[in-house]
Amino acid sequence: MQNFSPLPLLVHDQAHVYGNRVALRYKDYAEGIWKDISWNEFSARVKRLSNAMIAVGIKEQENMAVFAQNMPESLFVDFAAYAIRAVTIPMYATSSEMQVKYIVSDANVRYIFVGEQEQYDIAFRVLKHGSTLEKLIIFDPKVVRNPEDQISEYLQDFIDSYEEVHQAEIAIRTESVQPEDLANILYTSGTTGLSKGVMLTHEMYNTAVSSHCGVFPLTDKDVILNFLPFTHVLERGWSYLCIANGCTMAINQKPSEILQSMREIHPTCMCAVPRFWEKIYAAVQERIEKSNQMQKKLLLDALRIGHEYNVEYKMKGLLPPVGLRMQYSIYENTMIAFLKKQLGLERANFFPTAGAAVPPTIEDFVRSAGLMMVVGYGLTESTATVSVDRPNMPITIGSVGRLLDGIEIKFGENDEILLKGKTITKGYYRKAEVTALSIDEDGWFHTGDAGYMEDGELFLTDRIKDLFKTSNGKYISPQLIESKLCVDKYIDQIVVVAEQRKFVSALVIPQYDLLKELARDYGVDCTTNEELCANERVVKFMMYRIETLQQEFAHYEQIKKITLLPQPFSLDKGELTNTLKVKRSVLYKNYREQIEKMYEEE
Repeated sequence: MQNFSPLPLLVHDQAHVYGNRVALRYKDYAEGIWKDISWNEFSARVKRLSNAMIAVGIKEQENMAVFAQNMPESLFVDFAAYAIRAVTIPMYATSSEMQVKYIVSDANVRYIFVGEQEQYDIAFRVLKHGSTLEKLIIFDPKVVRNPEDQISEYLQDFIDSYEEVHQAEIAIRTESVQPEDLANILYTSGTTGLSKGVMLTHEMYNTAVSSHCGVFPLTDKDVILNFLPFTHVLERGWSYLCIANGCTMAINQKPSEILQSMREIHPTCMCAVPRFWEKIYAAVQERIEKSNQMQKKLLLDALRIGHEYNVEYKMKGLLPPVGLRMQYSIYENTMIAFLKKQLGLERANFFPTAGAAVPPTIEDFVRSAGLMMVVGYGLTESTATVSVDRPNMPITIGSVGRLLDGIEIKFGENDEILLKGKTITKGYYRKAEVTALSIDEDGWFHTGDAGYMEDGELFLTDRIKDLFKTSNGKYISPQLIESKLCVDKYIDQIVVVAEQRKFVSALVIPQYDLLKELARDYGVDCTTNEELCANERVVKFMMYRIETLQQEFAHYEQIKKITLLPQPFSLDKGELTNTLKVKRSVLYKNYREQIEKMYEEE
């Protein structure tokens, strides 16, 4: 296990090593170009911000919030806070006013750093209507302040306002940081209720970063494209690991532009969630279908050879036969290179993927396309990684890798995964009762996930809390079913219904454009999403697709009826968390009428 600089010193120590090399890149949307921030500049901005924080009276272990899209300024705030022994609380840029008000109140936040206009407007309403908030500091200078606002400041003004140098105080606080000090409180996105603040300490981060050494083939030559929100523990932990390794990190501010950013940055690494790769898979499948016969044949054969080479041999730690190596080499430099170039991934190194179950079809496809997907499992409560694929060891599709050094695991009732280790949280902020429900008397953290170990690899089976029991007494795992079906190119999202029902049904968000195109080809006139989803022929076609994919399921697990919904699930209606996971209870309430109709006697 390699020792890296602790968080309060990390950026400054890296500046001594790398100087004027590029540390961060960000897109200037006004000019339409990517701009660079050197390690020296990164360090200098963090120091100046630490100075301003001291000047306004930020106390040791005081909580500050960051409410913004991914921006370099978010990192400046984090590392400036760590240096003065303060705590940061990242919030999703899509958080509602109610969520922001709850977190501010729960954590007694006085200072909140906001990104763009939307975040400023929400935070100002929270401040105006009474809370612990005393000041907003605004990242984006283009934000228009409310006429009634007399106390917020733009970040640059906040930094420039304090000429007195507090370097001695900063040094004293940096030196006094203890391993058990809080670094962050990360509020979970709350699929089943109010958010809980997961307490993450300096020791947890330092251990997590060090324990990844030797696991990933990461070097200071890697160019990282940031994709997930910094609020997400996977992206947060991954970003700190990349900074510790001296990588250049390009910060993608607008999630909707990630594919464009990939083609502009040409990253070597990027962490993602399975949903991202599902979209890539659907896009490639569509491209293959629309290719001429010769191209289609070559692309399919390239993926077939890629599967044999990468999945059947390389992932198992086996040496491919000479003939297969020659075939793969040809495709790697032609058709596979073509696919990678279309995505901007021609310099690809590896891609950590976690956050949900990875459908085997998707993992197989990504590997067959010559991309090293590194699948892992973790939680906010475990500082991200619990287990991860080891590129230098055999890998089984469907597993979530091998345990990180220092993680202890055992299996409890219903095969629940229980964890211990220095990266496991000691509990939830100001919630002793909730903590006691999750961490038992012997110190084991109960994950709520079921699984098993086989040949050194961890496999997940169910999310225990999400298991459904049908009225016939059969248990089914909705996430398992959903992950198998969402690979269909005509399905955008699917949510299973089964709890205390006599059979399994599903709410389906189709890929509207693809389905409309298909409907037109078959002479079905559907101009609106409502007409499309109500059309009997379209529903039958979608049911046929689902029946084809679910043949491997037991009879009682198979979906018998579906309802196509004309509008995607919505954050605004509370149907999704900030990490875009579905809130089942809200969906079942919002679509109660449609659900009940599927169970009416025929």
